[in-house]
Amino acid sequence: MRSLKSNLLVIGVLFLSACSSNTPTTTSTNTPAATKTETATKSEHSKPKKGGQVVETGAYHLEFVPEKEDSGTHLDFYLLKGEAHETVPNAKVTAQVQLPDGTQKNLDMKYDAEGKHYAVLLPEKAAGQYQVKILADIAGEKVNGRFYFNK
Repeated sequence: MRSLKSNLLVIGVLFLSACSSNTPTTTSTNTPAATKTETATKSEHSKPKKGGQVVETGAYHLEFVPEKEDSGTHLDFYLLKGEAHETVPNAKVTAQVQLPDGTQKNLDMKYDAEGKHYAVLLPEKAAGQYQVKILADIAGEKVNGRFYFNK
């Protein structure tokens, strides 16, 4: 019994010393759930450049801007890389859109060299919330972001 108490005491001391390390840590109290390829942050670096919704994932800055039009909603997607936010023009980008009624549409987004972004027209006009998952394949590297908009 005495050796069991000694072992528990040693384990407790090791646990407390590991917990009281002098290495500072930071925790975020307002971080949304994210997958490995998708991380939202609230830093100065992740502020919208074009007025849209932003997801920072790894070295990439993803920005989604829906614009209402008479014929539907124009979806703009800015794919930027690195600290300098350099445009990535050579990706294969797909928008998976869940409509308010639950049906799903897959739209291939084309690169607009003049606007330096990917774009597609979503012809749907139904009122409600649209969930959008953007899938980008950059030379085999997968980068994804989730967004939404209301109509």
